[in-house]
Amino acid sequence: MVAVLPHRLVKSSLSIALFSLAAAGCDRSERAHASTREAEPKPVRVDSVRRESIPRSVDVVGTLSAVDQVTISAETDGTVKRLFVDLGDRVSAGEVVVQLDREKQQYAYEQQEAALARTLAQYGATDAQHLPELEKTPDAQRANADLVQATQAFDRANELFGRALISQQALDDARATLQSKRASYNGALQSARNLRASIQAAEAAMKMAARQLRDTAIRAPFDGFVEKRLVNAGELVKATTPVVTIVRLDPLKVTAEIPEKMVPWINTGQLVEVQVDAYPGRRFAGKVSRLSPAVNASTRAFPFEAVVANADTALKPGTFARVHIESSKVDEVMTVPYAALQYRYGVNRAFVLQGDKLSMRELTVGERLGERIEVLTGLSAGDRVAVSDVDSLADGALVMVAK
Repeated sequence: MVAVLPHRLVKSSLSIALFSLAAAGCDRSERAHASTREAEPKPVRVDSVRRESIPRSVDVVGTLSAVDQVTISAETDGTVKRLFVDLGDRVSAGEVVVQLDREKQQYAYEQQEAALARTLAQYGATDAQHLPELEKTPDAQRANADLVQATQAFDRANELFGRALISQQALDDARATLQSKRASYNGALQSARNLRASIQAAEAAMKMAARQLRDTAIRAPFDGFVEKRLVNAGELVKATTPVVTIVRLDPLKVTAEIPEKMVPWINTGQLVEVQVDAYPGRRFAGKVSRLSPAVNASTRAFPFEAVVANADTALKPGTFARVHIESSKVDEVMTVPYAALQYRYGVNRAFVLQGDKLSMRELTVGERLGERIEVLTGLSAGDRVAVSDVDSLADGALVMVAK
């Protein structure tokens, strides 16, 4: 028995069959077009692997610190009478930063001044810088006059005794007087020596009192800025009590460490460039000032210092800095444009142009050199590598060099 399909169902089945045939035809047409497109060479730009002489540099992270930083202490006892500076103030060398009460030191100075004046008067001088000779002092001159008189008396007595005009006793008395006057004269000279020593001691004591008087004014030792104020007005301070911390900001020094392998090519005096996050793009110039002769055993690197000019005080102590040093080492290396690299699965690759096809090479790369990068293995000098649309390239791809 033969089944008869309804007319509507037959028409629907025919439509589906026709649509399937049309779709299959379109799919074959697209695959054909795609195959044609894949067969067409892809335009790429190429560049050559070059051999270049590259000066090596060192890039490290260091810390900025002050070349000069000091905590000033009181050098005499006293009460803080006045504070002239506070945190962050700029100071100049010799400027008074703290003034102590000076009344006691003034009295001590005047006392020593009077003691010196009294000793000078005894010596017969007006000042300690113009002292007369020992024989010119008043006591020595008086004793010398007595000695001269006693000498003359003895000479006369000796002459008269020779003529038997005076007794032996009279001659002996004249001799004893002469000896006494000579001893007095020598004693006067010794007293003058003692007075001269007393003058020197009194002068030193007066200078010490003057120094203690000056020390009541505590001064800045160099130009800089106040980092800390450690005392308050009215506070009693003793000698050696810290009062103010001052830091010099120009220049600063940066401390860091140079890798062991680069130390032979780094010397004092070499230029450095310093950058900090606070001033993106700005470079501060400096010079290597010190290089440790011994390696840091924990880091296997050599500590060094570089002095950095900081005239506008933009750099601040304690901040981190990136330090770039151009060494004297020059290497012959191969380089390719950085744009030639394709990074896949942890491997750097490049595509070398061989005829009209690309050959993929795995690379070992070194230092980035601006727009180019050092190639250690995988390429040879003169190789032409693709540098455009690298991420979409594949090994064996058909290409043409773009003009």
